[in-house]
Amino acid sequence: MFQDMTIEELIALRRKGELTTVDVRSPSEYANATIPGSLNIPLFDDAERAEVGTLYKQVSVEAAKQRGLEIVSAKLPVFVRQFADIPGKKAVFCWRGGMRSKATATVLSLMDIHVYRLVGGYRAYRQWVVRQLETMSFAPRAIVLHGNTGTGKTAILRRLKQKGYPVLDLESMAGHRGSTFGEIGLKANNQKTFESLLVEDLMACQDKPYVIFEAESKRIGKIVLPELIVEKKESGLHILIELPAEERVRQIIRDYEPWNHREACLQAFMRIKSKIHTPIAHEIESCLKQEKYEPAVEMLLQYCYDPRYAHATDQYVSDPAVVISAQHIDDAVQQVERFLASFKG
Repeated sequence: MFQDMTIEELIALRRKGELTTVDVRSPSEYANATIPGSLNIPLFDDAERAEVGTLYKQVSVEAAKQRGLEIVSAKLPVFVRQFADIPGKKAVFCWRGGMRSKATATVLSLMDIHVYRLVGGYRAYRQWVVRQLETMSFAPRAIVLHGNTGTGKTAILRRLKQKGYPVLDLESMAGHRGSTFGEIGLKANNQKTFESLLVEDLMACQDKPYVIFEAESKRIGKIVLPELIVEKKESGLHILIELPAEERVRQIIRDYEPWNHREACLQAFMRIKSKIHTPIAHEIESCLKQEKYEPAVEMLLQYCYDPRYAHATDQYVSDPAVVISAQHIDDAVQQVERFLASFKG
């Protein structure tokens, strides 16, 4: 018979890399929010779930169970094989640890495939995430990267993370770069997914002397930063990254690949067009339509983003502890590493 597993036991095994979590909810539930890194092997697809749910509410529990059994029976061989192909320890979960995960665990145990069932399901995991964000502590000091748009702060963070430094890549967790153009070419995450990813990374940084992240505003797209990140940012050590204007333009074009997102770039620009001096706005729009991206980006920086960034920065950090003037991203990464090597907390 299968074993029940608490959320604390699940988290402990996941941190050791000893457990694969499997979400047996429908594809749309899984897409909305899940435990990070989970596989999706749905007991019912979206249409089947709706059908069974309607029977449950409008006919009877017995009718819903009977129809559910008919649906599952037809797909059992493939369903079981998918679990059999997963190596190591496995834990299944549904929304509240109810019928779907229990049925899955029972069937698999009959086929000599051992799985754990998460008590309370995804709901228990979500409650755990919320508690963590309210109570957890992490690295004693934050090192916060500032810089004008295009100074490669996210690229620097990702290089540092690859090298093993304790980094929170907030934009990656949000699936958004934080500006009007920020969602172009990305898949934005919702608040639940963002918070789940954040807690995972915060736990990995708990024993580190510092954590590095970008000086984001309170919102990244539709994502709202939790207070523990806002407070850590405000008390952090601030580093200002500077790059030459031409390198910033190149970095932005590399990041956004506007030739692959022509209409999305134009639509994003139309949302801020009225905030730019009219003749300049017309020129930027013309350049975007003609796919002349370098001059368009240059004007956007000069007449829109740089003035807005200067105003926002003056409001809360006018005297950074360190200024790094670099010629390109590799140079900036090397200078940040030299600073971290000498950092005493």
